[in-house]
Amino acid sequence: MTPPATTPRTHWIEPVPGVRLWVEEHGDPDAPALLLVMGAASSGLAWPDPLVHGLALRHRVIRYDHRDTGRSTWSYAEQPYAVSDLAGDAVAVLDALGVERAHAVGMSLGGILVQLLVTDHPDRLLSATVFGTCAASEAPWTRADGTRATPAGLPPVDPRLIEAWSRPPEERDEAAEIEHRLRHWKLLNGDQVPFDEAFFRDQEERIIRHTGHSGASTAHAQADQSGLVRTAGLARNQVPFLVISAPADPVYPPEHAVHLSQAVGAARLVEVAGLGHALPPAVWPRLARAIEEHTARTGS
Repeated sequence: MTPPATTPRTHWIEPVPGVRLWVEEHGDPDAPALLLVMGAASSGLAWPDPLVHGLALRHRVIRYDHRDTGRSTWSYAEQPYAVSDLAGDAVAVLDALGVERAHAVGMSLGGILVQLLVTDHPDRLLSATVFGTCAASEAPWTRADGTRATPAGLPPVDPRLIEAWSRPPEERDEAAEIEHRLRHWKLLNGDQVPFDEAFFRDQEERIIRHTGHSGASTAHAQADQSGLVRTAGLARNQVPFLVISAPADPVYPPEHAVHLSQAVGAARLVEVAGLGHALPPAVWPRLARAIEEHTARTGS
């Protein structure tokens, strides 16, 4: 059953001078806060509304547009920044909304940012959940057969995605941009649940309307990626930490989730059947259940 829609509360915050972030809340303002941190080049609207509305039945759900996505400021050329600065933006969102501590959920690059929050701002977190991501750690890991390996031994990205990402940028009109995004989502979806073209088309049309243009964001790919490794800090972690394994993820195959769960102290590993590197309707109930069961374990 689709959860009832909730009335959003919209905010604008300024994490640093000259940068404004679009922020949206759903649910009871007095409920435990749950911060949704999306992946690279993705608007906060990439967290599907029905998933957000379902989580808002028990949480004060907060989603937002990263810099250079959605309605937030697009100014990388004038104000370059590091990937780690995006983690600072997440803290700034909590500060602006008066949230002392929150559950944090991160997908893809958002999962890296949540790991930075865990190590650099553990006092701000009630729990952490990540999926579709890799470890910000150089710790070795143990394969299913018991052998030890370094992170270099983890499976690579699907070559079809590498080929798509290596193509030079193109100027496209809105219709062509939507078709391009649909081809990309089809690859990211994986092969364990059917690709829901109608859903992803509607999502991208909504994001383009929300953003005000159909231009692709490349800022996060250009941002400084140095200083992201947190091997020792993650090993010492005491924040309740859930790693969700995505068995159909073509970017970070399931072994990455195993590595991450071994690299992070206080981590648990669960699988969400059918999950790839996308959020089609078929996975929402299982994903929401995994997140809610984890946040409930903290008693907050």
